[in-house]
Amino acid sequence: MFDRILPYLLSGISVGGQYALIAVGYTMVYGILRLINFAHGDIFTAAGFFMVYIATALPVQFAIPLVIALTVALGFTVERIAYKPLRSAPRMSVMISAIGVSYLLQNLMWYVTGGLAKQYPTIPWISESITIGSATTKVVTLITPVLTILLVIALVTIIQKTKIGMAMRAVSKDFETAQLMGIKINSVISTTFIIGSLLAAVGSVLYFSNYTSVTPTVGAMPGLKAFVAAVFGGIGSIPGAVIGAFIIGICENIIKALGYTTFSDAFTFALLIVILLFKPTGLFGEKTSEKV
Repeated sequence: MFDRILPYLLSGISVGGQYALIAVGYTMVYGILRLINFAHGDIFTAAGFFMVYIATALPVQFAIPLVIALTVALGFTVERIAYKPLRSAPRMSVMISAIGVSYLLQNLMWYVTGGLAKQYPTIPWISESITIGSATTKVVTLITPVLTILLVIALVTIIQKTKIGMAMRAVSKDFETAQLMGIKINSVISTTFIIGSLLAAVGSVLYFSNYTSVTPTVGAMPGLKAFVAAVFGGIGSIPGAVIGAFIIGICENIIKALGYTTFSDAFTFALLIVILLFKPTGLFGEKTSEKV
């Protein structure tokens, strides 16, 4: 029985790490702006297409840093164009803008690619197969959880120990007071989007090394599952988002191992409903009170 489940368990841990890198972007933006960045999954997809096209002209070792830089630039641009002008607008307006950006990016990718699936380039070493016990998997499956944990530890250290991290925590606690205290709100928000986009780019490289077909809408489902992971862990909590992502990744692959592949996606969204009903703040979320 264990021999049959082992490949799915390894895959679940790997996918959980990829969801975690996307979920951190959601939870950081929400923690500071109280905004669900619906375009985040599309930025993840754009990183996949950047790699597809750049790898045709450059060796992979040079393409990866360039892809990360372009993805960061895209995230920064989206924040400046779609969200910054709406700082004082009603929250509904910002949410509509986020949905609009998501569809804009999707349609741009449809236009550029013709809607055709593109083959993701093979990345040396991490795309190679490896045997663990009775399971054969790719090296990226083993690298993903380790890299995810290292990146999250680095991020938490930045937030806890650096000046910009302190500013992020202050803005997250009280936006208006932080502004009155002289914190440069725009810089803090831009940094948040840059970090989220960087993690999405890394997650994209890991994800598409496993699932090698890139389409304009391929980021929708990982993006939604990462959002559910962020809510499950407690949106606004980075460790919560990571733990939620690993739980969802492992559970959906165990469901596949048991022969219920059809219900693996349904499980994720059923979990969201249960969490919202019984613990709306998530596993590690804090109760917040709205100011009048």
